Amino acid sequence: MSRALVLGGGGPVGVAWETGLLVGLAEAGVDLGTADRIVGTSAGSLVGAHLARGDSLAALMGEPERKVGAPPEDVAVPAIDRESIGALGTAIFEALTGARPHDEIVRDIGRLALEAETIAEEAFVAMTGGGLGSQWPGHDFACTAYDAESGAFTVWDEASGAPLDRAVASSCSVPGVFPPTTIAGRRYMDGGVISGTNCPLAAGHDRVVVVSVMSNAVPAAADFLRVPLLAEIAALESAGATVELVEFDDASVAAGGGNLLAFSRDVVMAVGAAGLAQGRVEAERIGVLWG
Repeated sequence: MSRALVLGGGGPVGVAWETGLLVGLAEAGVDLGTADRIVGTSAGSLVGAHLARGDSLAALMGEPERKVGAPPEDVAVPAIDRESIGALGTAIFEALTGARPHDEIVRDIGRLALEAETIAEEAFVAMTGGGLGSQWPGHDFACTAYDAESGAFTVWDEASGAPLDRAVASSCSVPGVFPPTTIAGRRYMDGGVISGTNCPLAAGHDRVVVVSVMSNAVPAAADFLRVPLLAEIAALESAGATVELVEFDDASVAAGGGNLLAFSRDVVMAVGAAGLAQGRVEAERIGVLWG
């Protein structure tokens, strides 16, 4: 029986929550790092890369300033442009509702990403990929991105030839907030602009755990936000997989203050602690599937 782990996007707050969640599960005897395949999108790409490498997530929780994608102290981060974020939100809403074709929406988001004023690209790569290096782990790990110019969906894995640190950076490049990442002469942006989880990349595995931030990032809108996620899960199940979903819970939402892009140590630590507590609670349910 093969097992897959899908780690979704959610900004630095999502990184802190997913890290805490996985540590809590592991402490209770459920080690999701034993997955046969790990798929990461955006925040999940960073957490998934460290997990696939066998890094101690418990140790990473103790150094949030370096490991959750917070900018170095000597890097000035431009204020987040509300107009850009508004345009991104509108495009994502259109994708959720099917108002326009996805390829058209992604190209529009790509233009936004390429035109935005952000920190320098190499500073961003160091910020997200620092400590990862270029070599891929000896594990089936994949992360996602979009070509910011063509809009092509891209899956990075060891066979792709992309350096690990730059692949993860590209997956974490929130359009309008961080710079697209250059790989082999092309520039790539966040892999979660259409799907926060990209569950289809877990197809072919018998047991799948999906970890999702975005579907409950705004609890009042959760029924709407989780519609595409539930469709992805239904497709996996119709192909024979058994799937368990773990979502960003309300306590974690409250700890994050409603801002997935919060970088402060206090917020990161609070969200990590909420994720840790949730992992301990979820261990029995997830352990039944994971074995």
